[in-house]
Amino acid sequence: MGRIFEKRKATMFKRYAKMAKAFTKIGREIAIAVKAGGPNPDTNARLRMIIANAKAVNMPKANVDGAIKRASEKDSSNYEEVIYEGYAPHGVPVLVECTTNNPNRTVASVRMYFSRAEGAMGTNGSVSFMFERKVMFKISASGLNKDDLELELIDFGLEEINFDEEHNQFIIQTAFNDFGNMQSALEARKIEVLETSKVYLPTTTKELTPEQEAEVMAMIEKMEEDDDIEAVYHNIA
Repeated sequence: MGRIFEKRKATMFKRYAKMAKAFTKIGREIAIAVKAGGPNPDTNARLRMIIANAKAVNMPKANVDGAIKRASEKDSSNYEEVIYEGYAPHGVPVLVECTTNNPNRTVASVRMYFSRAEGAMGTNGSVSFMFERKVMFKISASGLNKDDLELELIDFGLEEINFDEEHNQFIIQTAFNDFGNMQSALEARKIEVLETSKVYLPTTTKELTPEQEAEVMAMIEKMEEDDDIEAVYHNIA
């Protein structure tokens, strides 16, 4: 079998690990959404969004239903969303988005990642002002005209619409506060949302050398392996 087999096996395990993390992330998001708005996706817009995202990563329906059921039970874990801020090596501002049922454990882990990379964890507000929270909707481009869609959706908060040729999708960007308006507008037009993500985009970017960028990305990759950490945002150009 040799090296080729080992390489394929490593790739396979990496893919499975990524899938498992995605399922864990969605399960926690379901728990938060159900606690906030109830277990019925017809009346809980956030839960509808998460179920669509579950389909996008091929999460089995039984897993989704099970997560909703567990979240509805009184003794279910109370997850909360937390953002930590800091600077990676070379002064790169970083936002670390977490979902946790044990903030003490999570903050200790995040602080460790910063420290080991010779970065520095900051206080609330120390770098968040350098980012804007946005929502991205991915929809199939089949049968849709970009110009017509832009005109229809601009009154519902559309900021940008871009075409992903590889996946034949439109990517729609709105401000975070316009999430509900855009979701309702797409649903009213019977446009299926393939995936929705809430992201932090930097207002400015920072240029690094390849070597410096590799140092920062090494820290970020370690963070992204942590089950409590959902996403890590930075402003590297």
